[in-house]
Amino acid sequence: MSRSSPGRYALHEFAKNVYHFRATDGRGRALPISRPNPYGWNISGHTGTVVVEYTLFGDRADGTYDGIDETHAHLNLPATLVWAHGFENAPASLKFDIPEGSNWRVATQLIPRNDGSWWAPNLEWLMDSPIEISAHAMPEWKIEDATFRLALHHRGTEEEAAVYARMCEAVVLEEEGVFGALPKYDGGTYTFLIDYLPYVDGDGMEHRDSTVITNAADLKNSASRLIESVSHEFFHSWNVKRIRPRSLEPFDFERANMSGELWFAEGFTNYYGPLVLERAGLSTLDEFTRDMGFAVSNVLTAPGRNVFNVIDMSRLAPFVDAAASIDPTNFGNTFISYYTYGQALALGIDLSIRERFPGKTLDDWMRVMWREHPDIQKPYTLEDLQDTLAETTGDKAFAEEMFHRYVYGTEPLPYAALLSQAGLLLRKAHPGQAWLGLRKMDFSDAGVELSSYTLRGSPLYDAGLDRGDVISSWDGKLLKLSADLEHWLAAHKPGDRVQLTVNTRAGERQFEMLLSENPNFEIVTYEQAGRPLTPEVIAFRKAWLTSKSLHPLPTIEKMP
Repeated sequence: MSRSSPGRYALHEFAKNVYHFRATDGRGRALPISRPNPYGWNISGHTGTVVVEYTLFGDRADGTYDGIDETHAHLNLPATLVWAHGFENAPASLKFDIPEGSNWRVATQLIPRNDGSWWAPNLEWLMDSPIEISAHAMPEWKIEDATFRLALHHRGTEEEAAVYARMCEAVVLEEEGVFGALPKYDGGTYTFLIDYLPYVDGDGMEHRDSTVITNAADLKNSASRLIESVSHEFFHSWNVKRIRPRSLEPFDFERANMSGELWFAEGFTNYYGPLVLERAGLSTLDEFTRDMGFAVSNVLTAPGRNVFNVIDMSRLAPFVDAAASIDPTNFGNTFISYYTYGQALALGIDLSIRERFPGKTLDDWMRVMWREHPDIQKPYTLEDLQDTLAETTGDKAFAEEMFHRYVYGTEPLPYAALLSQAGLLLRKAHPGQAWLGLRKMDFSDAGVELSSYTLRGSPLYDAGLDRGDVISSWDGKLLKLSADLEHWLAAHKPGDRVQLTVNTRAGERQFEMLLSENPNFEIVTYEQAGRPLTPEVIAFRKAWLTSKSLHPLPTIEKMP
């Protein structure tokens, strides 16, 4: 049984949900079974034919696990199928027994056969092909010679599904505009496997010719938010599924898969997700700047940037990408998500290219990467990324600077100056506001317990407090509720010194804490900040944020 799944980088030990496992030969005789390890079975005594049967439990419908109930069978195949060593390159055929009267049908990127089966040429293709079996809607549309299908399992109406299909079509067209052409999908079809149901778990997972997206929200009230995952995951049909890091090839289903390039594969995709929505008119400029502001603020303020560069952050994915552990970590002080870090890098590099090489953009770099690394048969390395940036700009020194300072190094890009070109202002989000530097606190009659590690450089950290400490007195006041702490902070300003009484692991102690200003940043438009827009700024913003689609975008009706 697989231990890892395409698009996920941590171990998941899918065999834990398999039981009633038995094996017979071609004549139905029981075969001996032994367990060499927790995730495998040895079957002996056969003459070449083995029939395996088992019961599978699955009650988490998302991009990694299975959700099996009376409404659907939502299947991620590494969590579903056992497989045999030595057969990795053998073709596979799947058949499904659809419950009578269920009105269910199969949606998958697997190739349909005339006998009702579904086919994959090898194990990797098979395991990269999720399946939704349900009574789902299936709007379709064509772009050039490619067919797109929206297998939408939800509780809404056909009219809602039709509107959402047009939103998905706009995303597809806008992302085609980034690369200049669509990928050649195997079988000519790309399938969005989407479950918007109250009992699924929120997730998104890319696959070669499909994507799985799950969320507990509904289209009627949340379509403009839900389309964000569609934009991100579809971009992966180029970036990571075809423009593929060598470190992920071949994908190993029996171990964690580590890559130092996830800042590009995931982070740059995280940049293009909201950028494409802005270009397609599916979001507002304020929503776009808010998204970018979160990424930039995180990179500028998180202490982890002084511990690891973005490559090493990427290599931590097996410990953070839906990984399970019970021991506390210090990731708040050592880690920045490669999604976030990579997004901020993409923003800064895009604006740097536009500033220094008029007429060139990050889109051009993505197109060069796709030309030079068009499929998994030619995966890329970190050195390839730098070489293609040099090719894109025609300036080897620029590429060396970007990688030396911001990829291999830990410097932040000069975001304030770069954003000003587009009439965007980087500023403190909460100027003059006193700040403690801890997000997780538990309130009780005993006081305020710090329930997470304090951030390096924050007032609590510098005062010497840490997880598990209970503050029973704030300058002589007992604060029992979060509202009490908010009022107390509002009455103070950065630079105030306060006395704390704290119950620590070593007993009750007195601490002095120096309050500082909230360090977080935000990005706002010049219009919001009351600053004038010059013709140059307007032209720059238009070149960056307007549609790049090669075809007219569909008309998007209001969600009924």
